[in-house]
Amino acid sequence: MNNNHIELLQKLISTPSMSRNEAETATIIENYLKNAGITSVIRKDNNVIVKNLYFNPENPTILLNSHHDTVKPNPGYTRNPFTPSIENGILYGLGSNDAGASVVSLISVFLHFYSFKNLKYNICLAITAEEEVSGTCGLAEVLPEIQPIDFAIIGEPTEMKMAVAERGLMVLDCVCHGKSGHAAREEGINSIYKAMKDIDWIRNYKFQRTSPLCGNVKMTVTVINAGEQHNVVPAECSFVVDVRSIEQYSNEEILQIIQDNLEADVKARSTRLKPSKISMDHPIVRIGTEMGIESYGSPTISDAVHLGNIPALKMGPGDSARSHTADEYVYIKEIDDAIEQYIAMLSKLIVS
Repeated sequence: MNNNHIELLQKLISTPSMSRNEAETATIIENYLKNAGITSVIRKDNNVIVKNLYFNPENPTILLNSHHDTVKPNPGYTRNPFTPSIENGILYGLGSNDAGASVVSLISVFLHFYSFKNLKYNICLAITAEEEVSGTCGLAEVLPEIQPIDFAIIGEPTEMKMAVAERGLMVLDCVCHGKSGHAAREEGINSIYKAMKDIDWIRNYKFQRTSPLCGNVKMTVTVINAGEQHNVVPAECSFVVDVRSIEQYSNEEILQIIQDNLEADVKARSTRLKPSKISMDHPIVRIGTEMGIESYGSPTISDAVHLGNIPALKMGPGDSARSHTADEYVYIKEIDDAIEQYIAMLSKLIVS
């Protein structure tokens, strides 16, 4: 195996690509694919899309997807986050693990199969933007143009284990209303006390249905604001709830249950980031299981949230625990092994 994919990852790391500012890395990926001999590269905003040479519209299609945007550098970095240094087989740099390793691995896999004739499945590679902010100008923007998709492999750091289910996400803005008054005279209605009651419900409530892979719906209060003066009972207390949904409920159903049980006014910023799953009986999952690959339910979201009813398997090199941390890194061997594992899995499914 040559080192072109590692050189590509080093180039991506050295080029800042925070979410919504990924134009330069999109160009790097676009040019890399063109230099590999692919003339039909599609560029839409900061997304890059290619299809295999003998794409047959009558065949089902596999989507290979990962993202080339990053978060902002963690303030705890002791290294330059944009210097892609390699030491003892470890590649350091912002986006190396999340999700640059998956990006270059899936590109390598796509190039491996690109010119194969008579594949049982088409392959569409989409390296997309805005994943870290769940934006609308990433996979969500290009998905209508690359449908229909039979199933997707989403490249994220999972240690190449199969994430066969993934939680969804809602962010809720909640406001409790009281009545202002003088604290010394016990006047007014304290909105903080109302919020405390609601927060206690959020902390302790257990939804009836659970996921065998992801567990229960998870609700966490992450922000709270109230009051301006020590002697004034606050008339309003606002708080934010992070809700991680499971496939047994729609986001809308979870929202309704919360609204029915809280005194606060509750509004969801969005309900579009839905949980996803792929059946354990799906051919690609069966192949992975036969190869001895572990499966699990993922607590974190990915671009799989945009796929609706399209089955999605999240799997990629690296470790989710390293994502968004200072001095982010990935092992070179993790990438090389991932490429071989992806090819082995797909070969069993798509090669005639």
